[in-house]
Amino acid sequence: MTAKEFIQKFYKSDALIDSETFKLYLHPEVIVDWNSTKGLIQLDYNGVLELSNELSRAYVRSKVRISHIIEEDDLVSVRYSHFVKTIENPREEMLLAHFMAIWQIKDNKLYRGYQMSQLS
Repeated sequence: MTAKEFIQKFYKSDALIDSETFKLYLHPEVIVDWNSTKGLIQLDYNGVLELSNELSRAYVRSKVRISHIIEEDDLVSVRYSHFVKTIENPREEMLLAHFMAIWQIKDNKLYRGYQMSQLS
């Protein structure tokens, strides 16, 4: 599987709201640098799983729509929109945020992530 295919498979899964699935994709030494509306957030393995757990408490469904994806060696750049369905209203899909991420793949796992987000 290419790095690009790996990233596509990751975003098609429910990993963002399912920490058990997320573990299948994470390298044990993962570091994510995320420039969010709250400023720079740096997450390690446990921090990423904690974020996934938080999302799972608020949302019953998660869907990612990728608009751009580019692969170069072990790096994949991806631009996507993240949609969710809330526990309170599972019939309505709402846009959570737009993202731009660069992932480095190591040992067929997410190793280094650099992402920026913009709320909808």
